[in-house]
Amino acid sequence: MTRCFWCNDDPLYIDYHDTEWGVPLRDAGALFELLLLEGFQAGLSWITVLRKRERYREVLFGFDPKRLAVMSDEEIEQRMQDPGIIRNLAKLRAARQNAQAWLRQEDPVALLWSFVGGVPKINHFNGRGEVPAITPEAEAMSKSLKKAGFTFVGPTICYAFMQASGMVMDHTTDCYRYRELVG
Repeated sequence: MTRCFWCNDDPLYIDYHDTEWGVPLRDAGALFELLLLEGFQAGLSWITVLRKRERYREVLFGFDPKRLAVMSDEEIEQRMQDPGIIRNLAKLRAARQNAQAWLRQEDPVALLWSFVGGVPKINHFNGRGEVPAITPEAEAMSKSLKKAGFTFVGPTICYAFMQASGMVMDHTTDCYRYRELVG
């Protein structure tokens, strides 16, 4: 079974690729979690974040934006001692800031999906060399989110978020999931 070039033989990665990545996601809680996780991934590999995702769910209140928005500096410092997560003070503070920004949005799901016109953008890339790291849509999302008070939402992070959440379908044409998702 052929999978996308980035999917290695780690069972966690395979499951993520086969069941989550590129599947259109419209659940507000799941989108918020994914946006924060993409920020935690900045500068690291996605498998690192996947391996820590369950612990993040535990220590970040199930990614509840209302609870994260009022997380105290002391609570952030406590999380900095947890080896089960990526201990980066700026990223933990960004989780709180992004929760606050999320809660200010009238409809954050509609906002995020607006950058692809509300429907998944289906790409037909044949291989690694064709898949971009940044697109105009990701640049627009990044600019809009930063203006709304979000952080750790640069255009590369935004494009990875768009791919993961199925806003863009970037399974390559040789990947078995491409055929399943395109129909």
